[in-house]
Amino acid sequence: MEFTPAIQQKLNEIDERFRSLNQKTEVHLEGMLWSKPLTYWDYIQTDALLSLQVQRTSLPDEMVFIMYHQVNELLFKMILWEVEQLCHTETPSKEFFTEKLMRISRYFDMLTTSFDIMRDGMEVEQYMKFRNNLTPASGFQSAQYRLIEFASTDLINLIDYRFRDTIDRNTPYEHALEHLYWQAAGKDYQTGEKSYLLKEFEKRYKTDFLRFMEEYNTINIWRKFKQLPDESRNDASLIAAMRHYDYTVNVTWVMGHYNTAKKYIESVAGPQEATGGSDWKKYMHPRYQRRIFFPELWSEEELKAWGENV
Repeated sequence: MEFTPAIQQKLNEIDERFRSLNQKTEVHLEGMLWSKPLTYWDYIQTDALLSLQVQRTSLPDEMVFIMYHQVNELLFKMILWEVEQLCHTETPSKEFFTEKLMRISRYFDMLTTSFDIMRDGMEVEQYMKFRNNLTPASGFQSAQYRLIEFASTDLINLIDYRFRDTIDRNTPYEHALEHLYWQAAGKDYQTGEKSYLLKEFEKRYKTDFLRFMEEYNTINIWRKFKQLPDESRNDASLIAAMRHYDYTVNVTWVMGHYNTAKKYIESVAGPQEATGGSDWKKYMHPRYQRRIFFPELWSEEELKAWGENV
């Protein structure tokens, strides 16, 4: 092998890299002699990934339900990966902000269009049987989705609409957590009693939620948008991108979920609950909870009509 100037340059760069990490270059080069060539299945961890689908019933369409929700969680993780980079950049440029926002929006666009898989991809009869084995678990308990919300907007916009006048930026995070919009799906507001669904959710994730609420209080997507220069914030294409993300997450995606649940739950006569026992219509439909990440980017008329014409 001839040590050309190009190869020597690469070796120098490798040596510099390891020295910066206080590592011995020759030790790492020795290790490379015994390393195995990388394969696709090892890199992607295909076998481990495909072993995670475990049915609780013998009904074939339960597998569709499991895999679909696992795909959702993977996409949520992709979204949070981009969110972390955007929000932890001290002074993002307009180009960087736009690139990250568009990536996040594309992931949610994919989530939105994928609901056909759930809505039309399972036999109603099978779903109505295996759903009983899911109780009291619920998609309500997706912690990653809650983290996306915390990282997208000021906390006040996630507070139950009935309590927003009583909460401000000085409100303790634990008190705010008790009044988030999704508490309505797991709490009897006449007695204050929390459902098993909500108790278990908070038992598992409350500490994570409180930490995330504090971490993103001043660096969420809305706050990063507000940091941009006036010229960038007034850019029509960027405003349109912000509105698209807001509407996609809080109306389009929610309604896709709502209509899918409606098809299956209302296939049985009489009043029905979601698997977690929630009043699923009032929890899910955007006209009730009025979740809006960026209210300043919408007109008064648009805000009043939020979720009405879908």
